[in-house]
Amino acid sequence: MRHHSSRPSGRGGAGQILALTWPIFIELLLQLMVGNADQMMVGWHDPNGVGAIGNANQITNLLLLVFSVVCTASMILISQYIGAKDTRKVKQIYAVSLAANLVFGLVVSLFLLIFSPWVFRLMGVQAVMFDQACLYMRIIGLGMVFQAVYLTFTAFFRSSQMMKETMVVSVVMNCLNIGGNALLINGVPAVGLPALGVAGAAISSGISRVMGVVIIGVLLRIRFGPVLRLADLRPFPWEELRRLLRIGIPTGGESVSYNLSQIGVQTVCNVFPAFVVNTRVYATMFANVTYLFGSAMSQACQVVVARLMGGGEIAQTDRQVKTAVLLSTGVSAAVSVALYVLCEPVYRIFTTDPQVLALAKTIMLIEIPLEAGRGINMVMVRALQACGDIRFPVTICIIAAWIVGVGGSYLFGVVWGMGLAGLWIAMALDELIRAGLFLWRWHGGSWCRKQLLEPND
Repeated sequence: MRHHSSRPSGRGGAGQILALTWPIFIELLLQLMVGNADQMMVGWHDPNGVGAIGNANQITNLLLLVFSVVCTASMILISQYIGAKDTRKVKQIYAVSLAANLVFGLVVSLFLLIFSPWVFRLMGVQAVMFDQACLYMRIIGLGMVFQAVYLTFTAFFRSSQMMKETMVVSVVMNCLNIGGNALLINGVPAVGLPALGVAGAAISSGISRVMGVVIIGVLLRIRFGPVLRLADLRPFPWEELRRLLRIGIPTGGESVSYNLSQIGVQTVCNVFPAFVVNTRVYATMFANVTYLFGSAMSQACQVVVARLMGGGEIAQTDRQVKTAVLLSTGVSAAVSVALYVLCEPVYRIFTTDPQVLALAKTIMLIEIPLEAGRGINMVMVRALQACGDIRFPVTICIIAAWIVGVGGSYLFGVVWGMGLAGLWIAMALDELIRAGLFLWRWHGGSWCRKQLLEPND
């Protein structure tokens, strides 16, 4: 195995962490565009298709977190083993991670193919959107195995601080998806290609993911050599799998809890008229743009922190995390302010519905404090996980997301009659409360006494 240890190790303060952040940011932006391109281009063809894809994405985003259980844990362990200079363990984690996510990918695919209608009935999806949501979900489900492999390969590259490679693959995937949408959603009558609407968007997304796996697989072979061999699974390294799951299940639990709570919020939202549901879809799209930098920063920080902790560099870890928090919060807040100021012209790109435009202005104002809190949370959660403080983040997130986020949404939005604004106020309070608790936890210093690697490693 050729391991590239010449990439940055995490030293160098803000400049260093930004160097790792910007390729992840561009990659996440392009990944977001894949989903948003589906909604935007379908919206031009069928406005109800927007709500259908929005509801479907609530489920697919949740199920993708099944793969993140392995991906996040492998990224942390590989980074720590690189910091500890243990190449043999790095190879083992590569092999076990891919095997585990292949199994998970098959399970998720079967779930989406079989249970999509049941899930959407449980969510209360409106009749005008129901059939299209089911169709979109089932087509997307066929490609979930490829998504599992793609995310696993991405984790390998990021563990070695090779973020530019995955960014390039995302560029290609995004171009393929948009091109496929243009052909399949509206059809090409001149060549006899019918308009497929929502189904066309799903097929295009699936094709782009398959091609992404092919390209990133080739890059993996070029950059690292034959790192994925069946010989590394004989005998099967059960202890490494157990270690992955001990880290990954609680860390994934934090994300799963949050996304389940968002499904709960969506369920509350579905009691409102269709224009309110569509407003939430558009607002969520812009919220995703707002916190992209914080998300990229948190992922870069996690890799750096894990490698530093593997090498026993406690003081440098503390400095990197504090720098990342300041940058993440500042940028997220600034972008949310800009989106509030430019709210109407930006929304008019997607819709001219006066009800949506009026409601959107209020929502984007509440989005400002929400994103400030989220900018802190994303960095702190991943930093604590990378240090081995696994249980505290998931505990806090479950309690806050459900009591404050979902419970508050119902109280403010339905009981007190505040509508969608009430839902956004509840979500903002959720983020701000968690931010305060995570900063308190880091200041307490218990993270520096955690240990992920066994002493004999």
